[in-house]
Amino acid sequence: MRIALDATYSIDARPSGIAIYSRELMAGLAAQERGHEFLHCYRPKQWRKAPRPLASNVRNRLLLPPLRTFSADIYHALNQRVDKRPAKKVISTFHDLFVMTGEYSTAEYRQRFTEQARGAARLSDLINAVSEFTKRQVEELLGFERSRIRVVPHGVRAPASIPATSREKMILFVGALQRRKNVERLVAAMDYLPADWRLVLAGSPAGFQADRILEQIAQSGRREQITVTGYVPPSELEQLYWRASIFAFPSLDEGFGIPVIEAMAHGLPVVTSNRSALAEVGGGAALQVNPEDTGAIAAALSRLIDDAPLRNELAHAGLKHAGQFSWERSVRETWTVYSELSG
Repeated sequence: MRIALDATYSIDARPSGIAIYSRELMAGLAAQERGHEFLHCYRPKQWRKAPRPLASNVRNRLLLPPLRTFSADIYHALNQRVDKRPAKKVISTFHDLFVMTGEYSTAEYRQRFTEQARGAARLSDLINAVSEFTKRQVEELLGFERSRIRVVPHGVRAPASIPATSREKMILFVGALQRRKNVERLVAAMDYLPADWRLVLAGSPAGFQADRILEQIAQSGRREQITVTGYVPPSELEQLYWRASIFAFPSLDEGFGIPVIEAMAHGLPVVTSNRSALAEVGGGAALQVNPEDTGAIAAALSRLIDDAPLRNELAHAGLKHAGQFSWERSVRETWTVYSELSG
């Protein structure tokens, strides 16, 4: 087969989320299916930054407005955007639809996102959803037939080794500082925790309404124990995962929640939300709380701080749970969807 993939979102100097997914899928498919050809398609803004293909079965192509029609069996839109049908069959990956369900972005962005999501659903033969939660949202919010939605979860790369690093009295959060991530309640929960524990917020401080979060931290009585790192490159993030003792991710809405699985893969006990895809992704290997209840967040963190055996129990459960989510699995299941669609 000849598969064209929208590689636009793989071009990111500070990759996270969709950029990581795009890179893992593009590289994994080319390595796994050497007898097939893959076209990595870039929009004009990304074309100059496109890397040279490292595999003999990969070619770069330019997506021009209007989109070119490729001589391809399948076109895979890796981030719920399809401008027209550029191949015989079209698949879109939907990561989340929180923009349509909450005020987590500007009104202009919500309108543009909603139009793109509806357009992608209209032009797709099948949709890959990254969780059962996202699958339900695609069906309910976009009216897409449930029988044409496949669930292919995100993955995680298991650590190659365990460094000789001691766990510190550190609670770690990974993600951009923005309203949806519920960082304000996490910061407020610090008021109820022992004074010798600190909170590290690892992520860009430029998300939606990040200024409110930064102001709250500045006014907090625990501000000396709260660190905002900014974007953290993978090597430094790896160290934070090994140094922390607890991982906190009480996000209000997620289509999957890669940081939860990453933390589990590093042996960290996790506190996360009991809603959206996080209830599904965390499973029975995490403490789940109502993310709108600051007291519940604080109580869960206090419980883990005071109960070392429980931390160890959740760490072991998390390692086992994270083993279900690999990028190799994502690649295999994506290829199964291609095979189904091609007949």
